[in-house]
Amino acid sequence: MEVPSRRFLLTGAGGIALSSSLQFGALARPHHAGATAASKAAPGAGSDDDSDSSGSTAGAPSSPADTPVGPLDTEARWAYIADFQTGTVMLQKAADERMPPSSLTKLMTAYIVFGMLKSGRLHLDQMLGVSEKAWRMQGSKMFVPLGGQIAVQDLIRGMLIQSGNDACIVLAEGISGSEDQFVALMNKTAPTIGLTNSNFENVTGWPAPDHYMSAHDVATLAHRLIADFPDYYHFFSEHDYKFNNINQGNRNVLVDKGLADGLKTGHTDAGGFGLCASSDRGGRRIVMVVNGLPSSKARAAEGERLLGWAFANFENARVLTRGQVLQSTPVWLGVAPTVDLCAGADLVLTVPHGWQSRVKVALDYQSPVAAPIRRGEQVGQITISGAGVNDIQVPLVASDSVERKGLPARAVAVLAHYVGGK
Repeated sequence: MEVPSRRFLLTGAGGIALSSSLQFGALARPHHAGATAASKAAPGAGSDDDSDSSGSTAGAPSSPADTPVGPLDTEARWAYIADFQTGTVMLQKAADERMPPSSLTKLMTAYIVFGMLKSGRLHLDQMLGVSEKAWRMQGSKMFVPLGGQIAVQDLIRGMLIQSGNDACIVLAEGISGSEDQFVALMNKTAPTIGLTNSNFENVTGWPAPDHYMSAHDVATLAHRLIADFPDYYHFFSEHDYKFNNINQGNRNVLVDKGLADGLKTGHTDAGGFGLCASSDRGGRRIVMVVNGLPSSKARAAEGERLLGWAFANFENARVLTRGQVLQSTPVWLGVAPTVDLCAGADLVLTVPHGWQSRVKVALDYQSPVAAPIRRGEQVGQITISGAGVNDIQVPLVASDSVERKGLPARAVAVLAHYVGGK
């Protein structure tokens, strides 16, 4: 027996009371400019340290980045800012182009090390030996002693706080036997954690012809470090570390100023000055990547400005709560005349301030709904939409089960419908 039905579409802010005082939110998810860029930023000469270099070739004239609230000028050559919880992109500039990652590479080295610690294959107090290769490594240094034995936890601090290239080599050789074998593990792991535009030739970020990452990939890696290894994330936030009677401060000035709790800086002549930072303010976390800046001073100033901009111009709104009743609809041939329809999932959106009134919610389903209905059964979909944003769809489900009427009652109901139009 065919169900007499019609398509029900409820649109607008007035019809549904949502769970946030904002009423409606929009996912700001701009297109990825430059996503298909195939050119590589060829690394040039220069050591992977974070000191200023008059020979730095990066730092193009200021040009705008894409944001949901309009273009925003930034001196960074590559940039990417996203909300940690929702994944919403708030700013991007050449974010999927290949770039020399410099010491941002050490985030991938750290990911492998943390994974070994978490699995029990490595221990923080485990001692690793210093080879001549590690001792001779140039650029940023922890100043490991030739032939010495160093605890893993000290090497991690040397790698992340002091940006020690020598510490990275000790860790790589201690874990995999050689840097090359460790690099192979980095490249094998990268695609499994969502890195789609990265290739590693070393563990330090030392300039190499086919060594690259994208700003988007660096942000993805930072997200995975925070999410996968919360027990080890504290290493990124330490302000200084003393080893071999040499004290060095954290090169991430945003950490030193209390504006971020990690992650890493980097510099080479080809890549310019870069920064990956994350900050949690009021329970909301943002991940930012900037690279290609002309000096360490510009890196600090632009990092602070863009991070502040992201927090000031966007907020997170809980738009839907799983089980939240949104509408009631008639049931065809059910023992109950109506059933409540509710959200099938939670939905938190990152929204620009002032965009709430421009977003619409639509419920799309067949009415009446035919019995029998099971609690949690999808009967339609909720669509969140608005000017300039991609539609977001959430299942619309029945809040309760409704059994079908017995045969005599169904016959009476069908007769009443066709005779009386009920």
